[in-house]
Amino acid sequence: MKITGFKVYQVDLPLAEGNYSWSEGKSVDVFDSTVVQIDTDSGVVGYGEVCPLGPVYLPAYAAGARAGMMELAPQLIGQDPTQLWALNYKMDRVMKGHPYVKSAIDMACWDILGKAAGLPVCTLLGGRYGDDVVLYRAISQRPAGEMADNVAGYREEGYRRFQLKVGGRADEDIERIRAVREILQPGDKLVADANTGWLMHEAMRVVGAVRDVDVYIEQPCATYQQCLTVRQHTNLPFILDEVIDSVDAILKGASDRAMDAVNIKISKFGGLTKAKQARDLCVSLGIAMTLEDSWGGDIITAAISHLAHSTPTDYLFTSTDFNSYVTQSIADGAPKRINGRMAASTEPGLGITPKFDVLGDPIWSC
Repeated sequence: MKITGFKVYQVDLPLAEGNYSWSEGKSVDVFDSTVVQIDTDSGVVGYGEVCPLGPVYLPAYAAGARAGMMELAPQLIGQDPTQLWALNYKMDRVMKGHPYVKSAIDMACWDILGKAAGLPVCTLLGGRYGDDVVLYRAISQRPAGEMADNVAGYREEGYRRFQLKVGGRADEDIERIRAVREILQPGDKLVADANTGWLMHEAMRVVGAVRDVDVYIEQPCATYQQCLTVRQHTNLPFILDEVIDSVDAILKGASDRAMDAVNIKISKFGGLTKAKQARDLCVSLGIAMTLEDSWGGDIITAAISHLAHSTPTDYLFTSTDFNSYVTQSIADGAPKRINGRMAASTEPGLGITPKFDVLGDPIWSC
């Protein structure tokens, strides 16, 4: 099988809550998502998606994803989309870095491989564990009382794991953590995710002030070394996210005992192929994971569900249903949450069919 062409689409994904805010005053109202279609000489077509969390979260931005695809895609014409590692090697040879540019292409090739094999992607990623996977809900940064009310509302919808967006002023974050934990029940899990927003002295204040609270601390500071310093001064369970972008980072973190869990984002690693490699390494090392992406719609949510559902249950800390955060659906067949859980499709490939009336005409093709 050979790749014969690419089509790139742009679509806006407005937020159901109207606004999503996180550390240091960052916020997004509408997500700018990119969908790629890969055509083959066999007639099998695959689809992928990439959606950076604005330009100020990771070294990625929406227009950059599309510009990168315009540079990269023509050099992949004639390649076999079912040879995933060979294709990734080719992408890395012709474009250094920029993993988020490659992510949707790799995702679309997994969709093609699944369709060609007649198997869902989760089967190809390792096999299906259980009936469904557990989800968390990200709680946009607001005043403490409002965040507690939002958690209570989402808990009624079935969620039992919550990622609280902190990383603001230390005193306010302490109040946020305590207010939310107070309304949760035994067995519920709370993560205080600072998204690199604290300086070390602020992080030290927060972890000291909530040392008696049942809460996980996620990515308190900007650098690995800063996070490791905080880790060494708290007994609270610790998650690393933004600094975990390669197998080397995971191995170093494991060696330094820098974390109890990691966050693996598909586009941060460059697609499902390398995210699977990182996932399998974490299982071997005994490290639990949140498996997700930076953001996205139905296609990314489908990819997340396949990666999560093919992960041994004990190692899956949680996952994400991004398509429930936005008001615009872009594909049929995407997973839908039921009582705070979701399941990967049993259809071949990712199991989705794009809504071309929503996507409109491609903005670029080759």
